[in-house]
Amino acid sequence: MTAVDFVLPPELEAREPAELRGAGRDDVRLLVSRRDDDAIVHAHFRELPRFLDAGDLVVLNTTATLPAAVTAIRDDGDAIDLHFSTPLMGGLVVVEPRVPAGQTGLSVLHLPGGVTATLLTPYRDSRRLWIARIDVPNLREYLAQFGRPITYSYIDGRFGIDAYQTVFAREPGSAEMPSAGRAFTRGMLVCLRRRGVRLAKLVLHAGVASLETHERPHEEYFEVPLRTAEEVRRAKERGGRVVAVGTTVVRALESSVDRRGNVIASRGWTDLVITPERGVRVVDALLTGLHEPRATHLAMLEAIAGREHVARAYAAALGERYLWHEFGDLHLIV
Repeated sequence: MTAVDFVLPPELEAREPAELRGAGRDDVRLLVSRRDDDAIVHAHFRELPRFLDAGDLVVLNTTATLPAAVTAIRDDGDAIDLHFSTPLMGGLVVVEPRVPAGQTGLSVLHLPGGVTATLLTPYRDSRRLWIARIDVPNLREYLAQFGRPITYSYIDGRFGIDAYQTVFAREPGSAEMPSAGRAFTRGMLVCLRRRGVRLAKLVLHAGVASLETHERPHEEYFEVPLRTAEEVRRAKERGGRVVAVGTTVVRALESSVDRRGNVIASRGWTDLVITPERGVRVVDALLTGLHEPRATHLAMLEAIAGREHVARAYAAALGERYLWHEFGDLHLIV
C-alpha cells in the first residue's frame, strides 16, 4: 500500500503549541479542498463554520490523552524512552521501546518507582511494538504519577499533558492526541451549533504512531454510541454531510456499519485499514492535520478524495508553507 509522497522541509514542522506562536490554540491555518471541482481555499480555522452547512453533522472523538512516555533503564545502564500504547488482557500492554531500528538485547527495563517492564514478544510481527508485562496494579495511575506526553524530535521543549488534550476530551485512553480536534474551542462549538451544524461524539483510543516507520495501523478500541449512530442516520436522511474530525473518527465510524452500510451502535477493537480500494461508506468530509510522506493516513485521505486531489492539496500546503504535526495547521476535505 503506497500513498502520496513528498519531501517535508524541517522548517514546516510545528515545534510548539499554536498558543505559544499566536493568539490561542485555534490560531492555526485551514486549507480547504473541495472534491467537486478540486478548488483550494486558504483560510483560518476560526472560519470553519462558513465551510459547513446547517444539517451537517460534525463527529468528535472524546478520548483523552495519557502521559504515556516514561524513561526506562536497560540492563546496560543506558536510558531510553518507553512509550505505552495499548492495554491488553491479563496485565499485559503494548509498548514501543525507542531504540534504533534492529537493535536487540532488550528483555527487562527498569522504570521509575521501582517498576520493571518485561518484554515478552513482538506485537503481531511489528518491527517496533512489543507485548510487555508491567508490574503495576493500575497502569493509568502509574502513568499519571511518572509519565509524560509522548513527543518526537521535532518538538522544542516539553509541554504538560493539558497541551495534548482537546476541549471535549473525556475518556482517558489514547497514547497520542487525536490532533485534528486540538484547535477547537468551546466558542467554536457554540458557533457551529448556532449555524445549525449538529455535533456527535464517539471514542477511539489511539495507539502510538511512530514517525520513523509507516506500518499499517494496529488494533484500537472504539465505542460508537447509539445516539451518534442515530445522528448519522438523520444527517444522511436530510442530505447533510457527515464530517469526521480526524482519522480516528473515520476509522471508528467505518468500523461500525451493518451490511447495508448504515452506522450502528457498537464497541470493540478494530483493525480496519481504510484504503482507496476499500473506500468509505459513511464519511462525507474530513477535518484532519497534515500527515507525513507515505503515511498510511494518506491512503485514508485518498479513499475519501482520490489521489490526485490529495496530491494537489498537499502541493498547495507545501507551497503556502503550512505547518505539519500535532501542533500544526489543518486540512478540511469537503
